Amino acid sequence: MRNAVWEKLERLEKPTLARLFAADPDRLAAFATRFELGEEENSSAIRFDWSKTHLDAAHVALFEELAGAMDFSGRRAALFAGEIVNPTEGRAAAHTAQRGIGEDESVALAAEYHHRMAAIVEAIHRGAMGDVKHLIHVGIGGSALGPALAIDALARDGAMVDVHVVSNIDGSALERAFAACDPETTMLAVASKTFTTIETMTNAESAIEWLRENGVDDPYGRVVALTASPEKAMEWGVDETRILPFSESVGGRYSLWSSIGFPVAMALGWPDFAEFLAGAAAMDVHFRDTDGMANLPLRAAFADQYYTRLRGCQTRAVFAYDERLALLPDYLQQLEMESNGKSVKLDGSPVDGPTAPITWGGVGTDAQHAVFQLLHQGTNLVPVDFIAAIVPGHDLDPAHHRILLSNCFAQGAALMAGKASEDPARAYPGDRPSATILLDEVSPATFGALIAFHEHRTFANAVLMGINPFDQFGVELGKEIAKQIEKGGASFDPSTEALLALAGIS
Repeated sequence: MRNAVWEKLERLEKPTLARLFAADPDRLAAFATRFELGEEENSSAIRFDWSKTHLDAAHVALFEELAGAMDFSGRRAALFAGEIVNPTEGRAAAHTAQRGIGEDESVALAAEYHHRMAAIVEAIHRGAMGDVKHLIHVGIGGSALGPALAIDALARDGAMVDVHVVSNIDGSALERAFAACDPETTMLAVASKTFTTIETMTNAESAIEWLRENGVDDPYGRVVALTASPEKAMEWGVDETRILPFSESVGGRYSLWSSIGFPVAMALGWPDFAEFLAGAAAMDVHFRDTDGMANLPLRAAFADQYYTRLRGCQTRAVFAYDERLALLPDYLQQLEMESNGKSVKLDGSPVDGPTAPITWGGVGTDAQHAVFQLLHQGTNLVPVDFIAAIVPGHDLDPAHHRILLSNCFAQGAALMAGKASEDPARAYPGDRPSATILLDEVSPATFGALIAFHEHRTFANAVLMGINPFDQFGVELGKEIAKQIEKGGASFDPSTEALLALAGIS
């Protein structure tokens, strides 16, 4: 049954952005918040500005009513208490425990696993396992997207170990990593929750063969396994001392904080990885202890729901105006679309409206010369998130960063204001929404807080829609059919049969 609050929301007037700013001189103060990551005077912060969205006091009040009706407080408490929040699989969701925030037993277990990981990372950095200059990390989904994003964002100034993340089963991806690495100084990290994922294990077998063919006598001695199934890793050939476990209740797209973060710690060093965890923990505490619109992830979810359900927006765009965050839109695609791309509620009944929009995006200013035409003058209304940092990630002429940020802020202003013209081809309708997330700097702490913010935003959206964000059965059917093809003997539709024949697959 549809919640009655939605009927009230649909009846509300939808004023323009210009009118909202004109009517409320304090709008910026109400919708823009500086989130401090520490109490020290020089601590970093992130500014979250949702003032250029169409949320107003009336909508916020009803969204807060909706959060109450959907038991947001109860589901949030269950998340942090380690209760079952993934009913289809009978699991808790222990990603916040990896950051030290959550149920005591889960937090203690995560700390134990982190201690083990820190010991291995520091031993490798000290040379206890020989001269290690390269690490090939094989995984897929969250076990690859998260490490790739974090390393690209935080290790550009020089990594302690050169890390290559490989996820695609296409052998070209693995060959590219081989070409960049010296087998004599390369280690292999195999990341798989079950240690049976076909893409990951096929890539791992090929990497072992590459080491062997290049004169490494004990290739399995070069492997660190990251898994929730240690016994499977041992069966595969990894020594128990080089297995880094994580909990079954840590989902793949929420796993960066667990031993899946091993390649990040290898690239950055353990102190920076610990700072990354601390930044996320600061956001956890805020999300756990703050109610209503003051809760930043919940505020973002209010806007997400406004555009998806009340304005019919089928997509949401994310543009990182910082080359270090170039992989963030890809990461958020999986986080949001795999979590909330559902068609049934927690009780198995059909949803009563659209769920997750399609998340897409790119990097500014490149995207301005590619897709912003549609954002400014197209027929689709697309809410946009702009993400940038005040401190640049380079030492070149400050003009580079000044022009970059000027473009970022100008795009948000232009989307909102538009521009009238007697020539229809040169007219901009305006009244197009955007939000801006501005980091003081891209540091391990601010980056950790940024990722945790999006995790909690995704969860808040799921609660408002009444769905389970922690299962992902939609990825299974295609994989099952692929296995049938590999085994042979199965028959398919004429189109698929013709494609298999053309490819020489029987």
